[in-house]
Amino acid sequence: MVLEIVVHKTDDGYTAEVPSLKGCETWAHDEDTALSKIVELVAFYIKTDKKSFKIDKARGSRTRTIYKLIFSKP
Repeated sequence: MVLEIVVHKTDDGYTAEVPSLKGCETWAHDEDTALSKIVELVAFYIKTDKKSFKIDKARGSRTRTIYKLIFSKP
């Protein structure tokens, strides 16, 4: 299964969201923390272990980066 993570750079930090999961979004001061927090949130939403996730950077611009969250749900 593959989910898309969208990370936006804002004036005061970074927001991360998974558009296909309603309400699955977070904020942090740096991009790595935002990614870590969104992965934990996705694991909670779909009730699976976050250790099974792999993150792949798909594309990006100066203010927006798209990642692919790859995993297999048992």
